[in-house]
Amino acid sequence: MIRGILGLLFFAVLVAAAVFFADHPGQVDIVWQGWQVGTSVGVLVTAAALLALVVVLLVWVVSLIVGSPRAFLRRRRERRRRAGYRALTQGMVAVAAGDPQEAQRHARRADTLLADPPLTLLLSAQAAQLEGDDTAAKKFFTAMLDRPETEFLGLRGLLNEAMRTGDRGTALRLAQRAMVLRPSTPWVAESLFDLETREGRWEVARETLAQAVERRMVPRERARHQRGVIFYELGLAALARGDRRRGIRLATQAQVLTPDLATPAAHHARLLLQDRRTRSAARAVERAWRTAPNPELAQVYRAIHDGEAPLGRVKCFERLAAQNPASRESYLTLAEAALEAQLWGEARRYLEQALAAAAPPPMAKLGSQRLSHSADAAKLRRVTVHEASPGFAGDGPSTLSPEAEGAPKGAGEGQHGGIAGPTPRLCLLMARLEEAEHGSVGGMREWLDRAVGAMPDPRYVCASCGRESLEWHSLCPNCGTFDVLGWRTPAWVALAGTLPIAAEPRSVPELSTRHVPELPVGNVTRS
Repeated sequence: MIRGILGLLFFAVLVAAAVFFADHPGQVDIVWQGWQVGTSVGVLVTAAALLALVVVLLVWVVSLIVGSPRAFLRRRRERRRRAGYRALTQGMVAVAAGDPQEAQRHARRADTLLADPPLTLLLSAQAAQLEGDDTAAKKFFTAMLDRPETEFLGLRGLLNEAMRTGDRGTALRLAQRAMVLRPSTPWVAESLFDLETREGRWEVARETLAQAVERRMVPRERARHQRGVIFYELGLAALARGDRRRGIRLATQAQVLTPDLATPAAHHARLLLQDRRTRSAARAVERAWRTAPNPELAQVYRAIHDGEAPLGRVKCFERLAAQNPASRESYLTLAEAALEAQLWGEARRYLEQALAAAAPPPMAKLGSQRLSHSADAAKLRRVTVHEASPGFAGDGPSTLSPEAEGAPKGAGEGQHGGIAGPTPRLCLLMARLEEAEHGSVGGMREWLDRAVGAMPDPRYVCASCGRESLEWHSLCPNCGTFDVLGWRTPAWVALAGTLPIAAEPRSVPELSTRHVPELPVGNVTRS
């Protein structure tokens, strides 16, 4: 619209000028070198305009001739650039599709067309990785370190290569360099912390964790727990150096920060017991029992009260069990103490309650699927008790079942999502009770046979690789991941959907009891 108006105005000006010069032709005389030219003003203006047009056309033709090679080269570069980016895109698609040959071909074409290493080095490195050429991939990633725009990507590629080959020293140096470049990147902080813990550099790992918390890259609850595990390791190192005071102080902090772990609490209690601070040691175990009942804590508690009579130890263990009365471990610990005191009725009652109580929940659970007992497992629980010894609570006929006196209802699934049912440890305690109370070799062997196919006892399970361990460590013994071991029923129990079917009976010497403490079996007579 505006252009049309301007065009009309320009045309109107030309017409007005032509009319003006036609009405006022005037006279122009030009004398130059003896020549005289006489003409009107309008003709002179027209001649000047035509001359100017000719000059412009000549200048354009000359510039076109002179600049044509440069324009040709520019158009050629543009075509190569478009083809190069198209090859780069196709190479990335080939990498995502897992086609190493196609990716390599497009990477070479993109490198030839673009001649821009920052754009093609990453594609070449990924194509080499996809093809399994680690040497070439490392060469490309190393070349990326020399350019500021690709240095971080090169560090990540080399870090992954070092971790894959198990070169943790190189990986640690690369992670430290990446942390300097981009300290606020979460994966950098996580990789550096993981490598520092694997190398046992606990003081440095503690500082890295503090920085990650400050930058809000790690949840505070998770960081609190990890800090407690680091304190436990630092305490062990202090004790190894002979700094007992610092070791005890760190052990105290570790127990406070990791209330769900039994080993740091047991370690703290042992240190207190070694210093003859028996009351403090007992309180440490009792406090840990509220959130992490565990056979290791029971063992330390037994050592604390080792000098007391068997009946006195039963009272002590009742005080311990009162800290977590719904736990299966509380019932099993009371049953062991009652067996040592020859309280057969009490031992049987506690074992009945342990059978119905839930074990710690599996690490993995199938949604809302409920784990039911098999018919064979139900049969294992229905054992008629022979004549009970008089004079103790719980005497009289009974059956080892969830419906027994004092046992909680609903043994199919525990209060906390765990699984209820017999375990090898419970079966061995019951075998010990049968043999000690009645001298029944048959009943003892029956329970020993049932232990073979019983639901496994809880143990430490790695949340990262799923492997099991009988002892707690700050690093998984299998995958080396930090702070991932939890006291759980193995996940395969939940995946099975039912309790394991009892295996064929085997002779007693062949039974494996590595998951439970050794239990003396023999005729016990009451004094």
